[in-house]
Amino acid sequence: MSPSPTPNRITGAALLAGIAGQPVSHSLSPVIHNAWLEAGGIDGVYAPFAPKDAAGFDALVAAGRAGLVQGLNVTAPFKQQAFALASEASKAAQATGSANILVFEDGRVFADSSDGVGVLYALAEQAPALNLQGAVVVMLGAGGAARAGAGALIEAGAGIRILNRSRDRAEALAADLGPSVKVADETALASADLVINALSVQPGIDLSVLKPDAVVMDMTYKPVVTPFLAAAKARGLTTVDGLAMLIGQATPSFTALFRRPPPPLDLRALLLSHLGDAA
Repeated sequence: MSPSPTPNRITGAALLAGIAGQPVSHSLSPVIHNAWLEAGGIDGVYAPFAPKDAAGFDALVAAGRAGLVQGLNVTAPFKQQAFALASEASKAAQATGSANILVFEDGRVFADSSDGVGVLYALAEQAPALNLQGAVVVMLGAGGAARAGAGALIEAGAGIRILNRSRDRAEALAADLGPSVKVADETALASADLVINALSVQPGIDLSVLKPDAVVMDMTYKPVVTPFLAAAKARGLTTVDGLAMLIGQATPSFTALFRRPPPPLDLRALLLSHLGDAA
């Protein structure tokens, strides 16, 4: 009887990439990318990096320039710093002034952002009837998550209304992103075609003012059905979860970091199993 196939083994030629954030231990990205590496029999590792501060992130990027790491995903609080350190940036990264992908090659740093791709993927999968051309999108929050998701929505033809407790921060984000973005108050909810929670906490807005065909999205994925999404479901609204966004942004990330597309894999089933959620 022939031996069963062995999992891919790490050799001296292994490709090293990872995710940088603080904190980063909660991230599902290592689960996704290492599953792809194993499924494809690829000699590589996707590791978590937790620089303690901006100086630590600078040191990690310097390691990439030196050839020790071939690429990084970047999460809070380093996305804007990642963009600032890049030698060259994609249009998607330039549009928001932030990056969640850094690729290192011959001492240079290339920045990209797949967060917008993730938002569009999630909406297409879970709210296919939504037409973003001319849509009114109310974004709850004015931090890095709001910034990262806004660029693709603007490019798709949507108008963004930023609803944030700190008006100054909302105005600064609107100024950065251009005329398609305006600062709003809760009266904007009544005309919203799409409401996105880009806060790290659950918002306290009145969902009863939303149109019956409005779509509600939460960028958070722990739990997959957040209290915000559960309340929207209870009102009969279409909902989009953060897990779909995470899956949508992962493919371009893997392709950039490992220089090849990922192998076929049912990521949603894998991640739901990892999280312990029912499908």
